[in-house]
Amino acid sequence: MVRPPSPRPLPPVVLMLLLLLLLPPSPLPLAAGDPLPTESRLMNSCLQARRKCQADPICSAAYHHLDSCTSSISAPLPSEEPSVPEDCLEAAQQLRNSSLIGCMCHRRMKNQVACLDIYWTVHRARSLDSDLCLKFAMLCTLNDKCDRLRKAYGEACSGPHCQRHVCLKQLLTFFEKAAEPHAQGLLLCPCAPNDRGCGERRRNTIAPSCALPPVAPNCLELRRLCFSDPLCRSRLVDFQTHCHPMDILGTCATEQSRCLRAYLGLIGTAMTPNFVSNVNTSVALSCTCRGSGNLQEECEQLEGFFSHNPCLTEAIAAKMRFHSQLFYQDWPHPTFAVMAHQNENRALRSQPWVPSLFSCTLPLILLLSLW
Repeated sequence: MVRPPSPRPLPPVVLMLLLLLLLPPSPLPLAAGDPLPTESRLMNSCLQARRKCQADPICSAAYHHLDSCTSSISAPLPSEEPSVPEDCLEAAQQLRNSSLIGCMCHRRMKNQVACLDIYWTVHRARSLDSDLCLKFAMLCTLNDKCDRLRKAYGEACSGPHCQRHVCLKQLLTFFEKAAEPHAQGLLLCPCAPNDRGCGERRRNTIAPSCALPPVAPNCLELRRLCFSDPLCRSRLVDFQTHCHPMDILGTCATEQSRCLRAYLGLIGTAMTPNFVSNVNTSVALSCTCRGSGNLQEECEQLEGFFSHNPCLTEAIAAKMRFHSQLFYQDWPHPTFAVMAHQNENRALRSQPWVPSLFSCTLPLILLLSLW
């Protein structure tokens, strides 16, 4: 009696592929009907990040201090000298490299309230740290010379009975003697379009309530006063030379850097310009062309050299972009930390085990057909 041939054993590679098929699929993202996620199933939850921070004395102290800054950060800024305590900014910066940055909460997680409380404390830190005008002010404070010069004009330009000529003299000294990066950083710091507090801080850099005339004079009269002072006259000529626009695209007659130096050189003179509002970067002289009579066109041309000068506008914008690049890469891009993927249709989500299943099945079919 002839015994039937025994079946050939499966090749090892086929056995391995079969084992892969028998393995359970990778876990799917949570859907609306899934069990409540536990903290351990979340990557870098704020609760876990907070515990890691507590183990580090520096991180823990910075977090506690920042939490106490809530009222000062959230309170409306006063109309004059808006500020956020610099120690709050320092606490925010100390958290930059901690596990709290980028921590997340799930909408249906346990201890959700506690997690969100931690998240929003850190979120305020990120909002605070995004105020670049405050950061440049802090950099000036940390520099002895800049801090000394800034305090000098701050004292001269403060108070209800400040003397304008003393204030202007101290402003002129600051922008002449302070290092250019500090002076330009304070005055040309970028702000988010909706950050009125930052914009107000920038506009108040030169203490306009004291440095600028209480009643706007005629622009031609302002120029006459400037021409009577040799320093102011030379600064104005310098500005008109280096900030002369060559076209509507913002091309300057010389380099943009020279235009900005000439612009800052006018601060502290009779022709001190400033930002017009807290919401944009438009600048202008504090003067008017009303009552100019036959010299109306000449007056508007002088005023427009500040308010409608494409060379100056582009030079300021370019410097603000540069200042933005210095700092914005420090924080991760702001995203919503509360994950919303559980609201998506589970059937439409990508399922990571499907490609692996297909990639295993196809070779298996081919190998079995050859076996």
